[in-house]
Amino acid sequence: MTGKQRELETASLQLDDGLATVTMNRPDRRNAFTGGMVRDLSELFRALVDEPACRCIVLTGEGSAFSAGADIDYMREMKRAGEAENVEDAKALADLLHLIYTHRKPVIAKVNGAAIGGGLGLVAACDIAIGSRGCKFAFSEVRLGIVPAVIAPYVVKAIGEKKARRYMLTGDVFHDEDAVKLGLLEASVAPVDLDKAVQRLAESTFATAPSAVAECKELIRRVAVRPADEVRDYTARLIARLRTGEEGQEGMAAFLEKRAPAWLDEE
Repeated sequence: MTGKQRELETASLQLDDGLATVTMNRPDRRNAFTGGMVRDLSELFRALVDEPACRCIVLTGEGSAFSAGADIDYMREMKRAGEAENVEDAKALADLLHLIYTHRKPVIAKVNGAAIGGGLGLVAACDIAIGSRGCKFAFSEVRLGIVPAVIAPYVVKAIGEKKARRYMLTGDVFHDEDAVKLGLLEASVAPVDLDKAVQRLAESTFATAPSAVAECKELIRRVAVRPADEVRDYTARLIARLRTGEEGQEGMAAFLEKRAPAWLDEE
């Protein structure tokens, strides 16, 4: 798939030199969610799970916004729908967020503009996020008589319960500098520097062993929610398995022999 592009109705995928860029393509609607966009994003992220040419994924939005949350026409449609249809729709978004959060590849959010509601959930589900200065954020759901239910697990993990209460309960708008302090963004940079900042971060992942990165993501997820004594056996067995595995043996040999490991030679 390297050097090729996939174009779906509301999202696209470009894979070049190890970097896959998934772009939400509804700039005229500020990349607001529809059921179709959720399906398209899910399809593209699933296609990258076992894609050996992909070393890192960047998620971004076309135009001036990252994602403005739910599309107004889509909201009207869901308002008319019954509870069962709403459950099915919400589960589709929940599955997309889980897919991004548990993806085998590092996922970087390139936040090129406003991220509202579900769009902010996407940012929280990514491993790392870098934003453009001037970006606005909000959990606007409570001002519409609903709650940020599906995105809550990822948001609370990212910013903690107390800060989640502050912004989820009020729906207040906050900005890029606040998002950095909260931990939603790794950094915010001038708009003209955003592409370079994300590229530098993505290139840092290219030096890593692909299977080790996937195992590390799983490690972080496990130890983040369990006491140390409950994961003691898991962590000991994990490092033992990786030390004796193909990548671990190659990585340690390369270090001791002062040469590049095989996964760099493959680039």
